[in-house]
Amino acid sequence: MRKGERMADREDIIEVLNLYGFAMDTRRWDLFDRIFTADCDVDYGPTSSWQDREQFKTDFGTFHELFDATQHVMTNHLVQVDGDTAAAHTYGSWRLIRHAAGDPPVWDGSGYYDDQLVRTPEGWRVAKRTCRVVFWTGNPKVQTPMEDMVFQLDLVALHTEAREERLEFLKVIT
Repeated sequence: MRKGERMADREDIIEVLNLYGFAMDTRRWDLFDRIFTADCDVDYGPTSSWQDREQFKTDFGTFHELFDATQHVMTNHLVQVDGDTAAAHTYGSWRLIRHAAGDPPVWDGSGYYDDQLVRTPEGWRVAKRTCRVVFWTGNPKVQTPMEDMVFQLDLVALHTEAREERLEFLKVIT
């Protein structure tokens, strides 16, 4: 694969990864069809995993509908392309706002997305995603808007995840 093709793939993949934040904040769950494969394997922690894009969209839609506003920022993209597969590591920061949670109405978090992507006839799609939280601050009641839907967001350190060989991107580049 020529350098120009690799750069075009990298640009396309970063566009898909950034589209995730836009889809989240606009609550356009239909955009997940442009981001994830139909049989995506998504792991956001012990109580939050999906193996089906439609269920992922439904659950995220229900959960996020209760927020007054959200902002997701995707940064520091690392992308490694190998033919029709790719690995990506992206830092993310998010702000959730829900005035009904009390004062302050804000919960901020940051972490990373460790993704495996595949090239499909429609373009690059995330086939496997692991999201982990490294830091959060603010009112924890904001991110638990429903008693029956709790996202357990255990904090992790990237160096620990690397040592425990839980970073797919690191496995690809080493």
